[in-house]
Amino acid sequence: MEAQKYKRYTITAALPYANGPKHIGHLAGAYIPADLYARYLRLKKRDVVFVCGSDEHGTAIANQAMKEGTTPRAIIDKYHELIKYCFDKLNISFDIYHRTSEPIHHETAQEFFKVMNDNGDFEVKESEQYYDEQAGAFLADRYIVGTCPVCANENAYGDQCEKCGSSLSPDDLIDPRSTLSGDKPVKRPTKHWYLPLNKYESWLSEWILKGHASDWKTNVYGQCKSWIDGGLHPRAVTRDLDWGIKVPVEGADGKVLYVWFDAPIGYISATKQWALDNNKDWKLYWQDDETKLVHFIGKDNIVFHCIVFPAMLKAHGEYILPENVPANEFMNLEGDKMSTSRGWSIEMHDYLEDFPTKVDELRYYLTAIAPETADSEFTWKDYQARVNNELVAILGNLVNRVMILMHKFFDGKIGDASGQITLKDNALNTELGRLYDDLEQSFESYKFRQAQQTVMEIARLGNRYLTEQEPWKTIKTNPEGAREALNNCLVLIGHIAACIQPFLPGTASKILTMLNWPADTIYFNEEIAFTSGHQLQAASLLFEKIEDEVIERQVQKLISKKQSIEQPAVEPVSALVPAKSNINYEQFAAMDIRTGTILTAEKVAKTKKLLKLTIDTGLDERTVVSGIAEYFEPEAIIGQKVSILVNLEPREIKGITSQGMILMAENAEGVLSFVSPASDGMHNGSVVR
Repeated sequence: MEAQKYKRYTITAALPYANGPKHIGHLAGAYIPADLYARYLRLKKRDVVFVCGSDEHGTAIANQAMKEGTTPRAIIDKYHELIKYCFDKLNISFDIYHRTSEPIHHETAQEFFKVMNDNGDFEVKESEQYYDEQAGAFLADRYIVGTCPVCANENAYGDQCEKCGSSLSPDDLIDPRSTLSGDKPVKRPTKHWYLPLNKYESWLSEWILKGHASDWKTNVYGQCKSWIDGGLHPRAVTRDLDWGIKVPVEGADGKVLYVWFDAPIGYISATKQWALDNNKDWKLYWQDDETKLVHFIGKDNIVFHCIVFPAMLKAHGEYILPENVPANEFMNLEGDKMSTSRGWSIEMHDYLEDFPTKVDELRYYLTAIAPETADSEFTWKDYQARVNNELVAILGNLVNRVMILMHKFFDGKIGDASGQITLKDNALNTELGRLYDDLEQSFESYKFRQAQQTVMEIARLGNRYLTEQEPWKTIKTNPEGAREALNNCLVLIGHIAACIQPFLPGTASKILTMLNWPADTIYFNEEIAFTSGHQLQAASLLFEKIEDEVIERQVQKLISKKQSIEQPAVEPVSALVPAKSNINYEQFAAMDIRTGTILTAEKVAKTKKLLKLTIDTGLDERTVVSGIAEYFEPEAIIGQKVSILVNLEPREIKGITSQGMILMAENAEGVLSFVSPASDGMHNGSVVR
């Protein structure tokens, strides 16, 4: 059994580049799955360290600094804080969220390199590398873009095409160009240190293709097999850059460690810092065979975590190897690939700003559609349906009904003649035991979608039982039977709180608060028993329905963001309405236009367009009905200076007598604005001539 084989667990989630905000596709790919697994293990009372941190080196950082006209240090400080803030708000339960710019990481990465170098694990050779003559600099992979030979994307990077996910080298690109100057680069000789992956090919084949054929995901195994079958080649682990960790050997001036050499070592340095902070021995979590190491990543990182990093660990000789790398595929958005650069994404911080109280709803939906073995798709309508039809109608409904009935019939106090309240229905006990077994099996095999479905099946079980027992009816004829039925439901809800804790930690906390149950005493598949006389807290709703207009706003926001990037805003050339026929001066002079101030404003009942305004015209205070409700909120225009036609014949509109008309300007896009007096000092009643 695994519980006997492993004494502790080291869980890692891919280090996000601190070069910009991260979107919900990243969240679904690595961070929520890792958090689910770590939380599950803690509920099983396992010894776990869950580490992550910002990846703060490499050309992605330097490129972003150039785009924003600032320094790499300013970029990583800015985006590290934003990413960390989002993870905190989304309840990702890292034991430490570290930084690769910290001194302890530089020391750890340099020490790792020196051990391998002293062991003779690198090949040092001179090679031709792209050089930008105008910029006077060698170009690292991410400073070169060109056409991808696989999918024809014209903006593929020199190490990877972000459109199709293919791993590349600069030589693979068609028509390469420098991101520094835009010029076509030339080749010049330079010296670098290489990790000879070809020497580890037979070992990797044995370790992965034979050793993990049955327990690694098919998508992960398949990509590894393709790489190994295609033949592995030496890979440079140094770069000619100013920004990064200096190569700690003689003859390496101006060179830094390749970001994909230093980044995974960030897991080790983060664990070191956590161990220092918590009086632990970090080596037990990285150098003890009784520790299970699991990497959670997206599919674009498979080659680095399954081939490159294991080869580094093997070469170093003192570290354990990953037991599993349950990588997820990509999550698409509303029918298209998610991409921040193209404006087709939902950034984590944007979601949190729009839905600050719906963190668990996002966690639930991203788990429900997790791209575990194939690409999946996020749509706002499906998000709405899952929240309303599952969280509200199933889980929220069960908890709310039981709590309300307990307070209605028994003042929220649990009672039983035996003195201890446990699950006393044999059929419920048997089914709950089966579901716990299914849940554990799903977690241990990294099938988190299936695990979440199992938790919801427990909620469905509770709803069916409550409907069958009908305590709202039997309370009159069999009050003790009604009490037992509700007690059984409360115990079941306690189990649900334990089981949903990995998925919906905020919701689990709300349930435990209502149950008046201490959160630190609830564990996976342990008996839940209330004592007679236990007092429940007040009932409260777990979830709220999401209305159609909320979803429509999000869809329009997404479309507008993409359009603003694809078609940068320019000053529009207005399509002017043609001038009307001429009038004479007497016709114009007959109009009495005055300045006024809006005193009150309110919507006209049963209309979408009309506002009822009270306007101080200087002559009097009069009512005007105006069709501007779709453009202005009533409270926002109180105090607004206006121009008003005061001698317009009164007219009854929706039962209200309107005594005038305010003047509005309308542009070619149909947007309205007030025709206001030019001077704020102009008193009400002044004549507009």
